[in-house]
Amino acid sequence: MLSRTWITIILIQSSMSFSQFTQKDYEVIARNYAELKEAAKKRCAGEQELDVVQKAFDFANEAHKNVRRRSGEPYMLHPIAVAKIVVNDIGLGYKSIAAALLHDVVEDTDYTVDDIRHLFGDKIASLVEGLTKIKNVLDNQDKKNKDGQTESSLQAENFKRILLTLNDDVRVVLIKLADRLHNCRTIEFMPEYKRDKILSETMFIFVPLAHRLGLYEVKSEMENIWLRYKEPDAYNDITAKINRDLSDKEKSIDEFISPIRKALTDAGFDFQIKRRVKTPYSIWHKMVTKQLTFEQIYDLYAVRVIFNPAENSHESERDQCYHVFSIITGIYRYKPDRVRDWVKHPKNNGYEALHCTLMSLTGLWIEVQIRTKRMDDIAEKGIAAHWAYKQDGYISENDSEMDKWLSKVKEILVSSDVNALELLDIIHNDLTTTTISVFTPKGEQKSIQNGATALDFAYMIHSEIGSKAIAAKVNMKLAPLSYVLKTGDQIEIISAEDAHPKVEWMEFLQTRHAKNLVLDYFRPQRQHFIDLGVQTLTVTLGSLDKKYSDTVLRKLSDSFNMSNTDEFLFRFGIGYFRPEAVREILDEKAKHSAGQEYVINSADGHKYVIASCCNPIPGDPVVGFLAPDGSITVHKKTCSVAEDIATKHGNWIVMPKWESATDQSFLVRISLKGIDRIGLLNDLTGCISVSMGVNMRQIHLAANDGIFEGFIDLLVHNRVILEKVLSNIMKVKGLQNVMRTDL
Repeated sequence: MLSRTWITIILIQSSMSFSQFTQKDYEVIARNYAELKEAAKKRCAGEQELDVVQKAFDFANEAHKNVRRRSGEPYMLHPIAVAKIVVNDIGLGYKSIAAALLHDVVEDTDYTVDDIRHLFGDKIASLVEGLTKIKNVLDNQDKKNKDGQTESSLQAENFKRILLTLNDDVRVVLIKLADRLHNCRTIEFMPEYKRDKILSETMFIFVPLAHRLGLYEVKSEMENIWLRYKEPDAYNDITAKINRDLSDKEKSIDEFISPIRKALTDAGFDFQIKRRVKTPYSIWHKMVTKQLTFEQIYDLYAVRVIFNPAENSHESERDQCYHVFSIITGIYRYKPDRVRDWVKHPKNNGYEALHCTLMSLTGLWIEVQIRTKRMDDIAEKGIAAHWAYKQDGYISENDSEMDKWLSKVKEILVSSDVNALELLDIIHNDLTTTTISVFTPKGEQKSIQNGATALDFAYMIHSEIGSKAIAAKVNMKLAPLSYVLKTGDQIEIISAEDAHPKVEWMEFLQTRHAKNLVLDYFRPQRQHFIDLGVQTLTVTLGSLDKKYSDTVLRKLSDSFNMSNTDEFLFRFGIGYFRPEAVREILDEKAKHSAGQEYVINSADGHKYVIASCCNPIPGDPVVGFLAPDGSITVHKKTCSVAEDIATKHGNWIVMPKWESATDQSFLVRISLKGIDRIGLLNDLTGCISVSMGVNMRQIHLAANDGIFEGFIDLLVHNRVILEKVLSNIMKVKGLQNVMRTDL
């Protein structure tokens, strides 16, 4: 059994205080507002609009007088900072600036939305009301039913409210993103439990939303803040390596840019060249997902060429992007598989650019991004800039993609069978799922979820086409409906008048839209499938030595975010949910395969369980979740499962602390890759077991054409020992890459 490993649960504290402002406080407010006003002048059409901004500041400044944030600074600095982000980073106009200044007045003072409407008009009042509704839900706790169980997640309800504002005015969402960004910038003053809740919400909801709305800079800063607090050691290490590497290669980058600048000048282009370094988060994410070291990431640097097209037309823009590309690739060799044409085929979030990766004369791979000034504005300011150009009369083929996504969101929101928790997962998956481009028989380009099948495509075209589909032609060749689509495929659906949906389709359909249409077809037979669901679930539970019960049923319904148990059984019976997914949720033996040593009963009265999804060890930054039975499950802060729970149930968060020392061993996995040789395995085991005294639980290595790769499972006491092991292994001859990975 483990000794007591953690102590104390953090108590909730107030986020604001009250004390008389000093002369210095007033000066700080005035200085920050002067900066905002200067920036606002660029977005205001005249003095009349600027007067509205001034009036909003005066009103908010008086309303928040003598109120301080947790940091001790005047509260008014927060709405000013949010307004700065709104104007500088997102590029919104005077009404949005005013709403940003006023966004906390209704929530934190005695003023009402009607007061705002009387003073500032309907539109600004509507923006403030939308922001107030969102904040009200964010700050509340989960609802409880009569049995004391959680009824629904108000955090999930919050996200639903955010999306509902897309129906009314997207500016509410954009201002909320600005508000969240500033909260992230000042998160150091939050208690740790609240910090984790905010960061998890940010990564699960706001980062994907910022990405979909095209706010690259906002997204990147949120990601970097998340990494800085979730994995501080990794963040500091990567940042230090970037700075060191950049100073070493600065001269090489200058030499790379010089002939490009000369060639474009000679060609008569009006342009500027900017440098860009890959963000710490994007580097860390690539290292983790692709199991690479920092040194193995070759696209660290990018050069951005931004030019003003000679003629303001879409064709002219496109042609001149290709012209710039031909000039640059005439100077340097480019990597063919690293060319990305988002000029002809823009991303769903509005992004347009031409990317290529070139080899410098010093052997350095450098990515070049080619954009017009309009494309750069949209890349930096997202949907705000996109719509601004649209209002000025510029029509892009990408308009339809953004409109389609907004329409899809609205369709989901009005669906009566979707509760808030399910919606959260649906939209999160939609925001984070990559898409591919395919073509209809007439050559019309369509975007569809990566991994989708020909049948998903049929349902995307029209529900009737999907329902009557019997086969497909992909690139003029006959293919089954289960065929997984690839980028560039041309699909023709073969249908029959007497055809109808089949239950078997659930086995390969990937998109929620298609699955739900099949569900709707079989709903008249709902009771039959509920009964079938009971039978199948009983068999599935039997394989886990468990019995069918209302308790198990409720647990599964909650896990799948179903509003009631009958809906879960209906979907389970028809195959919408698979038995494998049920086993994954309920198989406690698999979850804790290392044995009961990972479950402890501590002296503070709580039972602590090490989460099997991420297997944290002493020294890892961790977060805990308090269950109704008093047990606390401990996850790594970067664990995706933990992010999901914290996003939906932030009030469950507790902050466990590792003891300074423990004799308990924890299971970890290290992945290895390198050059194969005789005696390698002997050197590895000697390095780990003999030199370090660390026990090995499992070894799996395979060699092919002189290269070996695999993993070793170790039992270590803490993270410090693990890092020493990793450092020691890297000294073994032939090792190229060693890193900790998930079990």
